[in-house]
Amino acid sequence: MATPSGETVGQRFDPALMQHAREKSWAALHRIRERMHPGISEDEAKTGAAEVFRELGFERLWHPVLIRIGANTTKTYRQRSDPSVRLGENDSYFIDLGLVFDGHEGDVGETFVVGHAPERQACADAARRLFHEVAEVWRVQELSGQALYAFAGERAQAMGWRLNHEIKGHRVGDFPHSVHKAGDLGDLEAAPSSGLWILEIQIAHPDKPFGAFYEDLLSRPSGK
Repeated sequence: MATPSGETVGQRFDPALMQHAREKSWAALHRIRERMHPGISEDEAKTGAAEVFRELGFERLWHPVLIRIGANTTKTYRQRSDPSVRLGENDSYFIDLGLVFDGHEGDVGETFVVGHAPERQACADAARRLFHEVAEVWRVQELSGQALYAFAGERAQAMGWRLNHEIKGHRVGDFPHSVHKAGDLGDLEAAPSSGLWILEIQIAHPDKPFGAFYEDLLSRPSGK
């Protein structure tokens, strides 16, 4: 597969360290999940997250921590949360982390449900499933970034959800990747290479005020 433009990396870039950053970031996300409980606010959750990061030996954040609860799960990255929202007894939330370990950027996100909220659970499951469907299409068909998000939109609609088309995925790499080349996966006219791009999926209920988010590194086994 030809290497598309926009994939320049630094001299210290190491695919194995990218996977290490990914694994440590997922570990951080699940430790934060263990701290979530009904009544917690997003700001309180972020304070707890900072403790988790220190425990895991992170170097720094490369993007601000996002923890969205309830109706805030429909908001895009740049939209401000309603600070009055707290996690309900039957509710959902997502965690979005951008952490640096060993000079390499991790970026992971997932949605979780507390209590009994079947529709919210279905939404969280759909976001995860859609991510994996799109990732598998990339592995098998080597589609461009643009084609991947077109496919994601079609599949989301078929599944009964609304895809947030403002969320288009992005580059990662050795920190800071933006010094080399940044860009949105959804604008990429070529097939993205393994281990350099984050596929982001954000969906929402077509009528009700909740959504779900899932993101991870697009990668092939052994970086192939």
